[in-house]
Amino acid sequence: MFVARITAARRLPQVVLTPKRFSSSYKEGSVAQSKGFKDKESAHENEYIHKQELLKLKAMVEQQKAELEKLKQETQDLKNKK
Repeated sequence: MFVARITAARRLPQVVLTPKRFSSSYKEGSVAQSKGFKDKESAHENEYIHKQELLKLKAMVEQQKAELEKLKQETQDLKNKK
């Protein structure tokens, strides 16, 4: 009886191995839903739109300059005819 208690006390505890699950707390597509990604994407879209509008405005300015030169030339021609 005494021997049985000693051998029982000397037993090592059994280790139960469980497989680890390698997954994060993120769900599929959660990166696109995160606030930082939305802000960055929005900034890129705004930058693109700003560049496109700037190009349009530059084209309009060049067109107006050409029209102004044309009108100046017509004015000069009318002054020379008199």
